[in-house]
Amino acid sequence: MEAEGGLESLRALHQDLIALEHSQIRNIDRLCNELKAHVEAFKDLLDRPAKSDASRKKLESGTIQIEENDYAVNKEFQESGIQLADALNLDELRAAELLLDAQGDAELLGRSPIVSAVINFHEKRQFLLECLRMLFRNAGNPDFDEAMRHKQLEIVGDILEVKDGPARNGSLFTRKCFKAMADIEQWINDLAERYQGTLALGQSMTVEYDEIMGFQQSSLAQQHESLGAIVTYLVKGSYTNTEDFFQLLQHMPTIERWNHIAVHYVPAIAAFTSEYGSPDNGGSLREARMLHKRIMDGRDSSPWALRNLQAAMVSWWLAEYSGWYLEQRLGSPVQGADLEAEARARSDAFLQALKDGAFHCTLSICSQIYPDDIYDPARNGLTDYLLRDTPPLPTETLGTNALFRDLLLEQMESFINAFISNMPDTLRHFQINEDDQRKKILGSAPSQARSTLYDQDLDLERFLVITAYTFDQRIDAAEAFWEDPDSNLYGFLQWAAKRQSTPRVGAFCELLRSISRSEECATAAHTFLLDQGSTKTARIRRSSSLNWNQVFSELTLYAAKIRETPGSSRPPIRYGGKANAGDIDEPESALMLECYLRLMAHICKESSEARSWLWTHETFKSLEVLFTLADVSVPPRLQACALATVASMLTNKTLETSLFVWAVMDQWTSSPTSSMQAILRPGKPTTPMICMEEVTFQALSKTFDQANEFVNLLQTLVCPGVDEIGLHDTLPFPEQLGSSYRMAGIEPYIDFAFGKILAAKPPIVDDPVQSQRLTNNVLQFAATCLSVFNENLVILANRSTIAIDRAMEASSLDVYARLHPFNRVMEWMFNDGVLAVLFAASNQDLNTVAAASPGSPIVVSVLRSIEVMNHILDLQSTYFEILRPLVKVQTTGHRNPVLNPTLASFEDSVATNLDLVVNLGLYSGLGNQELAINSLKLLERLSSSRRLNASVTPVSRQRPIGNRLVGVLEQHGDLERVRTSFILGLQYDDRELDLGPGAPGWIIKSVMLDFLSHCLAALPDRPNLAHAILGFACTGAKLSIDPDGAFARGASLFHSIVRLVAEYPDGLDDAIQLWSSSIRQKAMRIISILRASPLTYAVAMAELRAADFLFAMFLRQAVITPNTNFDGLSIRDGNFVQTDSALVMEQYLDQRCTLLEYASSELRLVAAEGAPTQKARILSTLFGSTTMLDGTQLRNVPVFELLDFLGADFSAPVLSPLSNVFADMDFTAALDPNAGTTGGAAQLHLVEQLLALKLNEVRKSGYLEDAQDQEKALLDAEAYMAFFRTQKNLQSLDEVKLQTLKAWSNLMALAIGHCDLDHGGRASLVLQTLQTVMPKLERYAIESSSEALLLARLVQTLFLQADLKSSALDQTKIADLAEDRFFQIFRTCLRAINVPEGDINLREVLYNICFRYLTSIADPSSSKSRQHNISQTVKISGKKTIDIICDDAYGGSGTCRASAVLFLDALAATAVIEKSSYMIDSLARTNFIVVLIEAIRDIPNELRDGEPQDISLLLSYYNSKLSLLLTISQTRSGATQVINASLFQTIRDSGLFAVDPDLGISSADPTSAVSKYYTLLLAVIRVIAAVLVSRGPQNQQTIEQTKHFLEDNRSLVVSVFKRQAGIGIGAGSVMMEGDEMGMVVDELVELFVLLMTRTEFIDVSSRRIFHLAFSFS
Repeated sequence: MEAEGGLESLRALHQDLIALEHSQIRNIDRLCNELKAHVEAFKDLLDRPAKSDASRKKLESGTIQIEENDYAVNKEFQESGIQLADALNLDELRAAELLLDAQGDAELLGRSPIVSAVINFHEKRQFLLECLRMLFRNAGNPDFDEAMRHKQLEIVGDILEVKDGPARNGSLFTRKCFKAMADIEQWINDLAERYQGTLALGQSMTVEYDEIMGFQQSSLAQQHESLGAIVTYLVKGSYTNTEDFFQLLQHMPTIERWNHIAVHYVPAIAAFTSEYGSPDNGGSLREARMLHKRIMDGRDSSPWALRNLQAAMVSWWLAEYSGWYLEQRLGSPVQGADLEAEARARSDAFLQALKDGAFHCTLSICSQIYPDDIYDPARNGLTDYLLRDTPPLPTETLGTNALFRDLLLEQMESFINAFISNMPDTLRHFQINEDDQRKKILGSAPSQARSTLYDQDLDLERFLVITAYTFDQRIDAAEAFWEDPDSNLYGFLQWAAKRQSTPRVGAFCELLRSISRSEECATAAHTFLLDQGSTKTARIRRSSSLNWNQVFSELTLYAAKIRETPGSSRPPIRYGGKANAGDIDEPESALMLECYLRLMAHICKESSEARSWLWTHETFKSLEVLFTLADVSVPPRLQACALATVASMLTNKTLETSLFVWAVMDQWTSSPTSSMQAILRPGKPTTPMICMEEVTFQALSKTFDQANEFVNLLQTLVCPGVDEIGLHDTLPFPEQLGSSYRMAGIEPYIDFAFGKILAAKPPIVDDPVQSQRLTNNVLQFAATCLSVFNENLVILANRSTIAIDRAMEASSLDVYARLHPFNRVMEWMFNDGVLAVLFAASNQDLNTVAAASPGSPIVVSVLRSIEVMNHILDLQSTYFEILRPLVKVQTTGHRNPVLNPTLASFEDSVATNLDLVVNLGLYSGLGNQELAINSLKLLERLSSSRRLNASVTPVSRQRPIGNRLVGVLEQHGDLERVRTSFILGLQYDDRELDLGPGAPGWIIKSVMLDFLSHCLAALPDRPNLAHAILGFACTGAKLSIDPDGAFARGASLFHSIVRLVAEYPDGLDDAIQLWSSSIRQKAMRIISILRASPLTYAVAMAELRAADFLFAMFLRQAVITPNTNFDGLSIRDGNFVQTDSALVMEQYLDQRCTLLEYASSELRLVAAEGAPTQKARILSTLFGSTTMLDGTQLRNVPVFELLDFLGADFSAPVLSPLSNVFADMDFTAALDPNAGTTGGAAQLHLVEQLLALKLNEVRKSGYLEDAQDQEKALLDAEAYMAFFRTQKNLQSLDEVKLQTLKAWSNLMALAIGHCDLDHGGRASLVLQTLQTVMPKLERYAIESSSEALLLARLVQTLFLQADLKSSALDQTKIADLAEDRFFQIFRTCLRAINVPEGDINLREVLYNICFRYLTSIADPSSSKSRQHNISQTVKISGKKTIDIICDDAYGGSGTCRASAVLFLDALAATAVIEKSSYMIDSLARTNFIVVLIEAIRDIPNELRDGEPQDISLLLSYYNSKLSLLLTISQTRSGATQVINASLFQTIRDSGLFAVDPDLGISSADPTSAVSKYYTLLLAVIRVIAAVLVSRGPQNQQTIEQTKHFLEDNRSLVVSVFKRQAGIGIGAGSVMMEGDEMGMVVDELVELFVLLMTRTEFIDVSSRRIFHLAFSFS
């Protein structure tokens, strides 16, 4: 077991702490115990024993001791251990221990043990620090759960040893953290020097070396960051002292590079300044003054290499420290001091710090620690303008952890609060000084003003932007900002809004934007701008405070200037270059306009109130102004901001709004110089619109800014509106859009996005980040266009009777299909240029993707490309088969084809880009949930494609590859990596149970199992990708096992799945839950497919047996009771089948079905192999006792009790809803064509679509104008959905119950058939099974014929296995019980036969059971107790029973007729024994005896007309009828009925005896035909003989009829006699035909002799006559 403090235990603790922070942990006690167990590890922090000669010598001795175990190590291990010790500067024995622990990981990860050991070493350190960081954070969070916080504070006290020790222990731990940070800095420097040295010497570096160097640097940086955060929490928790602060300040001069290492100290420095400089944190003024002196003195005495960071530290200190001097009391340490001089000194020091770059440094830090997924060119432009020549942080700083970023910004918030509260005079000084400078500059000559503006002080603007970055994306802080209007911060906001210069307006807009990141905050900002407004003025004149009126006035003014100046002569508005003073007021006007637009866009997007207000504003014509500002002559970034503002106004848009904006935008693109006057005011453009449209698109595609925002606007416009009900039955644009000058629709916009942007040659941007973001936006646009197309409308139009055209919102289905953007986008998806970009977007460096944040451009690029590919595969058949031909036929005018005509499907393009398959497999193991889901979904589709799964044989290899997808993975060497990612993803972790279906681990498991099962099910008998990932070796068309591979060692994915099934719970808290049960069901399904496939059967069965899988599964089985909790409901709950609880039960039964099927396979296999021990063990488990390998006996649920599911009653009828709206609805179109025509087979998504269409139709007809009627219609629609959902659940439950019953029945039959018991023991087992089965058979015979049929077949099998005639059974104690049980079965079968409209197949089995029973008791020698009064029982069952049996005997299908006749024969025979006339009377009543006689007449014709393969079945049927006639004829009354039915006349009419067998019978096999003919004759003669004997010698009429029969058939009689005597044609043939034929002829002769004697046709000896007569009496 791993020691506490090991990697796995720390990883588990880390998971629990994350769950705790998200309030998702269930087991608090476990977490507390884990924290206590790791206290010592936390105390040690990052201590590591250094290398030592003693340890090295011990290692080189060849024998080492690890955890009290002795190991003998070889030379290779010793050398690896020493290398590891050198690489980590670690004790050699500790390095050997690491190396030993890493052996398993090295094999799993496909790396060398040294690399795995290095990775594990650093991961352990990182997890330890992260756990400690979260612990300190939670303990110091006053908003945390009080009880849990108190427990964590106790743990912190134990770690710092301050609970019972001196307070300075906290300081000691802080300094230990400082030392660890310094060690890491030195380590990073050493790694860099080692790397540079390797390069300098020209030594080649392996990929593994390069990778591990990069990993160490990255991991050490993360550890350094965590330590910086830990120190910060120690300071905030008051565990430090002033000397710790000075130690940190003394270390800072050693930091020489401006990089992430320096940034990691910032939160701690800021925390120290707040803790010991502010009067609010419990420190003393005396200490503060001492610190102040040392800090001020240190500026010159101990200057830092990073002077700007030191200046920033001084500014933070002064802001906090100045708070001591706002108010002074008597007795203060500063009594008598010159406070005014000190204040001036502080102010001068602050200003000097600003000159040294304090705000530059602070702004640089705040702006560059945000992740790379936040990309805002306009804000970056403002920041760059304010930072100017300030050196930026290196790119690795952008990887800062989000929690560290929040911590840093919290400290910056403290500085901002302190500066605003404690140094208001300095703020005012900033404003006055900057305003004076600006007046002087703007008052000079324009050319001089332009150059001088760049030297102006902009410290107030920098402070505003610092504040903006500090509050940005921190919604809680922003809400606190707005909640207290009396706070200093709010007062500062009001002050800053007044008397603003142009650049300050931009900075203030950024501040206001940053504190408006939620609906409430944005609405507050909107109200603030309204409240600050003044009366409207015609001329632009800034009011005293920034407000909406000022924003609108400025935007309107500049839009007017753009309209007034001709486009050809209008110079662009810009900053940073030359401009005409007459065009703009100030050089930074464009920057100001950008900030106005960004603020406006942001508030519109976040606040519905502001958005509505803007749309309905009386004077500000928003769209006109915005599209004017998007004119091609304005700077690209300003143009982009205008387009972004239009897009923001469409947030939560309605369809009407969207259509209006489309019309405005289309007019703008086709006549940009008209400034939208044609659409807003009547008028005609003077330039050809198509030409102007092309000019506009060409201009929009020149730079990234406007191209990106225009594509984003297109994406917003095609998104469904909030008023659309999800049917997607309308076009997202006006149907006549652009029809006045081109084909209607938005094809030009689509062509712009794909032709001029995505597939542009050359690309419009060179910057890789911008290119990636632009590509992502276009792909998102493509995904939206594809996803909003409703192909179900096309399907329903062909299936349903509903009037689609009248029901849908579009004018017609034809228009919808033709104009929808789906068509053109799909065409572009098969364009070579677009495909190249699409595949390139999906093909990214794996390590880069793994290291990137989920929202980074590279991850989004992969996601978007995969999402688009999934859409293409989903919809390509609809496009190629229906829509593309439609568009070709109905499109008028010129249409530029863009599709590659050689591509018949998307798989064709994948076939030439098979690297995609490799990437998808690798992406699935990166831990990114969304990426894994989409990758596996696409991989599933591709791996199921027969086009891509064709076999290939590479030229360079002799061995054929059975599957090209497997081949490409093997050729790239990535198959093992994919296997490893699946193995890691499917490992069971009980911590994910705390989060349930929301746990990332659960979701990854679910999609991985779905991929494997679908792939295996699609190609079960061919080697495919799933087989390879599971661990099989795919060789040609076969699968094999690598003897040295993971499968042979039991470490493959297949074995992981087996373990997952065995370990994963069905639920929590005694409930079987949907999410947990589904994992086991999916895993069991994979095992089932592998077990059933001939490819994998042998291997799967062997591995499952080796894992004791059967016994483990039976030990987990539980009995289903009415109280069993299925996802919160029990079976007895009335709404059980309407909820997911029904699905849970279905999954549970499916697992049981799979287990029972596997048990049957295993039982057959051990029986075939002759393994009695294993068979006995299996049978013991089936009957309730499992023997473990160590001999332990464990009780399990016997197989008899696993029929519990049949007790679940779902038979309550589910009534169809009643509704006036949907009363005439025909839901046939929504039914699955492959699942019959019942409601249970409904496809719910189509039902929903039909209901929505019907609602549309009724609404458009004007029948739902009343709100109550609309609400009632919606409720009715929900009722219908509930009805169909319930029906579907019922059908699914019925199906799985049937399959499970079938599996149970087969297993029981096998178990009883293979059990090694004597007759008595087997009979006892049969009786126990029958006791379980019979109540259910009696029930289901009435309720469900399908279940009853399976049960009846099992009973039939049990009857055959019971050996009812065995003498051993009579001698046992259970004989009486058996007789009673069998008789009860007989009665149950009679009742089941009597069920109205019963299933004929079921009745056939019941007939066979009854026949078997009756023949078992018909032996006269058997005891009378076994002969119940059968006839009376039949009589009690009712006349209808006989009627049904007779109907089946006459007109039943297949073998049912013969079974019914045999049953009647057995009943008649039993009646003869019981001397009952009931059967004869019943058969006479039903006229069945006449039917039997009449059947003789048709025998020759039926044999002549029948198919050769049916002859044997017909003869069997005839023989059974004749046997019944024989039984009837053995009683006097029966014989009378037979004679009265014209027996002899019917025989004469049939011509059956008119055939001369001596002349041969026309047949392919004459000998066999003669034999069958004589057998048939024998059956008829027996009936005649029985009639003659039963009627007695006194019945002359019968004697005469028999005599005439003999006379009529004299030639046949003679032929039979001659054949027996061996005379004539048949001479010798009897002997050749065998004893059976001879016996038939002999009996025929005897019967003819009997007939002759009884009729005195010829005289024979009386003794012979007596013998023959007795045979028929």
